Amino acid sequence: MATTITDPQQAATWLEELVNGAHNVVFFGGAGVSTASGIPDFRSVDGLYHQRFAYPPETMLSHSFYVSHTEEFYDFYRAKMIALDAKPNQAHLKLAELEAQGKVSAVVTQNIDGLHQDAGSQRVYELHGSVRRNICRRCGHVYSAEWVAASTGVPNCEECGGPIKPDVVLYEEGLDQATINGAVRAISHADLLIVGGTSLVVYPAAGLIDYRPADCTLVVINRDPTPADARADVVMNVDIAKAFAW
Repeated sequence: MATTITDPQQAATWLEELVNGAHNVVFFGGAGVSTASGIPDFRSVDGLYHQRFAYPPETMLSHSFYVSHTEEFYDFYRAKMIALDAKPNQAHLKLAELEAQGKVSAVVTQNIDGLHQDAGSQRVYELHGSVRRNICRRCGHVYSAEWVAASTGVPNCEECGGPIKPDVVLYEEGLDQATINGAVRAISHADLLIVGGTSLVVYPAAGLIDYRPADCTLVVINRDPTPADARADVVMNVDIAKAFAW
C-alpha cells in the first residue's frame, strides 16, 4: 500500500532521500509541472477545459480544426498555448540540477512549453512536441514561438510562402515514434520513476509508466488522485514545485 504524504515539507524531505538513494532517476511530467510558472493546465477547476471558448479546446487543438479553421486555430494557439513570459519553476530547476549531478537520466514530458530546456535539462523527451518549433510544411524552415506570436492571421513561410504548422501533436495525430522509443528506453532502466503534475488519463503517453522495471520505485506527485496511485510506492498530494524545494 502506498505511503501518502500531504505536507509539502515532508514531501520534499522524502523526495530528497529517495533521489539520494537512487542511481537512475527518470521524471515523467505533465501540465501540472508548469502551473507554478503561470501556465494553466487542462483538467483542473481553473484549467483550459473549464474555460469558455467558441469551440471546445479539444476541438480547437485538433488536426482537422487546424486544417479547416486555420486562422481561429492560430488565434487560440497564440493566446493560450504560447507563454513567452513563463519561467522555469523550482521543479524544472531541480530536475536540471539533478541531471547535471548524474542523478536524473531523462525527463519525459507531455508539456509543449520548453521550460525543462530553459532550466538546463539536456535529455528531454517531448511526447507532444514543442511550441518552440513551428515548421513550414513545404520547405521545412523552422520558426520560433516568438515569431509566431508576433505574426497575425495565418502565418506563412517567409522562405517559400508555404503553410506553417506548430511542431506539437494535435488531437487526431500520432506521437513521434522515435520520441516514444527514447522515453520507453529511459523508463525501462530507471530505479526511481517520479511521475508529477499529470492526471495520467491521456494515452498513449500515460501508458509509458508501465515500462518501468519491477523493482523500480514509483513516486506520484499530483494535487489530485491519479489512476497510478494504487500502484505507487509513495503518493504526494502536494504542489510539485514545493516537493522539489530542497
